[in-house]
Amino acid sequence: MDLAIIVIGIFLILVGVIGSFIPIIPGPITSWTGLLILHKASFMESNFTFLAITFSIAVGIFILDYFIPLIGAKKFGGTKSGIIGATVGLIVGLLFLGPLGIFLGTFLGAFLGELIHDPKNKRTALLAAMGSLIGFLTGVFLKFSVTVIFGIYFFKILWDSHNLLW
Repeated sequence: MDLAIIVIGIFLILVGVIGSFIPIIPGPITSWTGLLILHKASFMESNFTFLAITFSIAVGIFILDYFIPLIGAKKFGGTKSGIIGATVGLIVGLLFLGPLGIFLGTFLGAFLGELIHDPKNKRTALLAAMGSLIGFLTGVFLKFSVTVIFGIYFFKILWDSHNLLW
């Protein structure tokens, strides 16, 4: 049973890391679920404080991730159309261009979204696209950092418990 818990936990940590780049998957919360499942193993003592703190961080980053691109776009003069365009561009770019499409799609989507909103103002569209991209990259960096740290904790817990496992 412990082996199944460990495998599921590792899977959730990996999905969380991938979710740092894909907006559909809540990366930090998924990785935190891997930590929670690991705490259900027979060799683990539940540490409520650790789980509560890491859960708070995961939820905080999850919520913050919705506001960072908005702040970035607004700071550079963007509108809701640019935000929607950035999101659509990210998904389309990821589907057709892979990891490079994340950046290119976000930028082009925000740019096109702003042009649809105001076709005459290309300078504002370009600035808003840059703001959306900066905001998106900031969110990705935060999510990726948290999920990697959760992964490190996961494997550290396993390593510290290896005498109990074998």
